[in-house]
Amino acid sequence: MENFGIGSWLQRRRPKSGSKIALISGNRQLSYEEFAERSDRLANALKAGGATKGDRVAYLGDNHPAFLEALFACGQLGAIFVPLNTRLAPPEINFQLEDCGAVALIHSASLNGLAASGAEGTRVGRRVVVDDSFPGDRSAASVSETPTSAEDYEDVVASGAPLHLDEEVELDDGAMILYTSGTTGRPKGALLTHGNITWNCINVIVDFDFSSSDVALMISPMFHVASLAMGVLPTLLKGGTVVLESRFDPQRTLELIEQHRATTISGVPTTYQMLCENPAWPTSDLSSLNKLTCGGSAVPTRVLEAYEARGLRFSNGYGMTETAPGATTLPSARSRDKAGSSGLPHFFSDVRIADVAGGLAQQGTVGEIQIKGPNVIHEYWNRPDATAESYEDGGWFKSGDMGYKDADGFIFVSDRLKDMIISGGENIYPAEVEQAISELDAVGSVAVIGVPDEKWGEVPRAVVVLREGAFLTEDELKEHLTGKLARYKIPKTVVFVDDMPRTASGKIRKSELRRSTVS
Repeated sequence: MENFGIGSWLQRRRPKSGSKIALISGNRQLSYEEFAERSDRLANALKAGGATKGDRVAYLGDNHPAFLEALFACGQLGAIFVPLNTRLAPPEINFQLEDCGAVALIHSASLNGLAASGAEGTRVGRRVVVDDSFPGDRSAASVSETPTSAEDYEDVVASGAPLHLDEEVELDDGAMILYTSGTTGRPKGALLTHGNITWNCINVIVDFDFSSSDVALMISPMFHVASLAMGVLPTLLKGGTVVLESRFDPQRTLELIEQHRATTISGVPTTYQMLCENPAWPTSDLSSLNKLTCGGSAVPTRVLEAYEARGLRFSNGYGMTETAPGATTLPSARSRDKAGSSGLPHFFSDVRIADVAGGLAQQGTVGEIQIKGPNVIHEYWNRPDATAESYEDGGWFKSGDMGYKDADGFIFVSDRLKDMIISGGENIYPAEVEQAISELDAVGSVAVIGVPDEKWGEVPRAVVVLREGAFLTEDELKEHLTGKLARYKIPKTVVFVDDMPRTASGKIRKSELRRSTVS
């Protein structure tokens, strides 16, 4: 084969696992053979529509087989797949489509309005609508909802030839663009190569001991790289089975674990908390589970104890979109004696703690966490400035997160230099929210901070100083942001103050704000 990227995976897997079930969604299943053929057909249909190597094809929708068919179809063409967060507002979708220059947008029928608004004025010349049900379950009513300016996904798949395309694709070629919010208020597109994705999967397989007998239940959205690259893709690479759920529901999740004998699930602390607090938890059969992966923040002790009582332990970890996304993992056997740690570097990744001068920090001393390895991106899409600022000499990626190593080499994350807020697994960068709030004439200055929340871990809070003589209510501020930002980014509370604590250079001291406004 000439394709050494992820686009060749299904073709390579075909003779080994052809009749085995690859995907389960609802009551329907796809074998590896069927999965590969549908991806082949879609690749040929996209090519017939003008998509070529290097073109960007975006996807907007919840977990669905079409998401993965599109990913692997793009991989065959050497096109770049761009998954979009379904929780974003139309202006945010519009920016990302315009920034990446997507030529096609595949999206869920339930998101017709968001897709149409988001694609307006961009280079998107082809819209393909996916019925929200599983392939073959389409109802006449849902098909008729396809906009006249768009094509029906199943018709597009059927129009493609069932021939595998073997374009020349190298591991250093771009495979996917994932947008990560930036400190300047505009998201940056992290360009993951085929090599980044492949090496991350190898790290996962080695450190979590994935096998072909694994059944991965995906309850987190695949447009987040953690769900896709830490769960779905390693399972498919090994020839296991992936169960796709479009929405997370605690009781249904417990039922699906039993029904499919799931061996692995992944999520954020909030996910696991909601599962163990569900009334069905004590009587659910969880005996098939052997891998629980968690990211975003540390798992609370009471949640750890609830799972330990059922004979289950977590593998916590640390990473980011730019590391595809795994950087470190805490082995489940060390979840107690190394509680609070993000673990050790993944097998083919290196992590160091740098001091302010760029050298190695002393053991136990807080410095910037920096990562190096074949899973780390080479660049941001069309952002040479951001790329240049993100690397130290020698190729070390500067995470912007602060932490330290203990005597055993375990990493502890102590602070976030960029003030990122992690709410229910979603990353929120205050600068983006602050920029939108500053559009209000009544606002003199604003700072957005994270405050503890029992359910979501933390949520955003806006601290606002009004201009002299101005008036603004919390409801008015939130109404201004509605439709401009994703709902999870909108501050849950607003605190009005007379002045902000500042440094000598005029920068707001957010650490003081947290102490003075968090009750």
